[in-house]
Amino acid sequence: MTEPVVAHRRALHRVPELDSDLPETVGYVCAALEGLGCELSSPIPGSVCAFFDGGRAETVAVRADMDALPVEERTGLAFASVHPGAMHACGHDGHTAMALALAEHVSGSLRDLPRNVLFLFQPAEETTGGAKGLCESGILKKHGVVRVFGLHLWPGLPAGEIYCRPGPMMARSSEVTVTVTGRSVHISKYREGRDALATGAEFLRRAYAMAEALPAGPSLLRFGKMTSGTVRNAVSGRTVLEGTFRTYSEEAFRTCREALEDIARTLAAETGCAVGVHCSEGYPPVINDPALYDAVRVGLGDGLRALDGPVLGADDFSFYQRAVPGLYFFLGAGDVPDLHAPDFSFDDETVLPRGLAFWKKLIALP
Repeated sequence: MTEPVVAHRRALHRVPELDSDLPETVGYVCAALEGLGCELSSPIPGSVCAFFDGGRAETVAVRADMDALPVEERTGLAFASVHPGAMHACGHDGHTAMALALAEHVSGSLRDLPRNVLFLFQPAEETTGGAKGLCESGILKKHGVVRVFGLHLWPGLPAGEIYCRPGPMMARSSEVTVTVTGRSVHISKYREGRDALATGAEFLRRAYAMAEALPAGPSLLRFGKMTSGTVRNAVSGRTVLEGTFRTYSEEAFRTCREALEDIARTLAAETGCAVGVHCSEGYPPVINDPALYDAVRVGLGDGLRALDGPVLGADDFSFYQRAVPGLYFFLGAGDVPDLHAPDFSFDDETVLPRGLAFWKKLIALP
């Protein structure tokens, strides 16, 4: 017989939805929570919050992200996506399934837990940062949340094992957009134009050289998209570079942004093109609270493995950590395809029950 946590995952995997537009997912989550004795609310579009009131003075929050990715699935699973162009390629179906199974457990054991429990079923982790909206809604303060936990399935780590570390866990992310505006002329008169393509290419070269020399800790600046020009025999009048910057340090972020702006000013003076740089605020770095980590490590003992170092991925769970002390964990998915790949999947019958067992221990800690 399929365990409930596995059944939840497979049902959710079939109906992936994007951003905050999650009607089928929200409907499934609400139906699973009905009758469990919790207070349901939806502080922001696409969200479900479930509060289990045990009459305690403090509350622990459990976050589960629900949104999927605009990826065409190629897993061949019997329960593959029925929504063309959408797929749970980042494991959020597993995160939500564990939270639902944990809510069923909490419903029957609330009197034995040291705190009330608030479940944050969150939209838009992959896009606009649903965590920020939930924090701004006041839901954490309303229910007296004093600690928050989140977890992510992670390829390459042993299946079912839990990893964490104090301090930096995941990176600060910022989307970088560079716009170069020149003057398009026929290629035979190129000296009369202002070449936005050549200027964009030179910006890329100088930006990468600058990033390699950044002094403020590990960081990553890469551009994945460059668009320019209209036809092969005309000087390009416009170039747009799109990339991302990742770091664990606010100092490194500021240094990089200022350096990119310096490059833009210098190239504008040299080429006559207008060069603009925009760095989004993005997500803050995921920083695990050291004191809470120590308490959890002692409480879990051998059930928690130490992650060697932070990763350059990003997650909006960091917004919760700005509001209350929090810890983010990785749940090993084993030797499986990378996150966001069209063939990403994992052995849910092995991994999810072990993740659920971890959750039960975690919320029971004093």
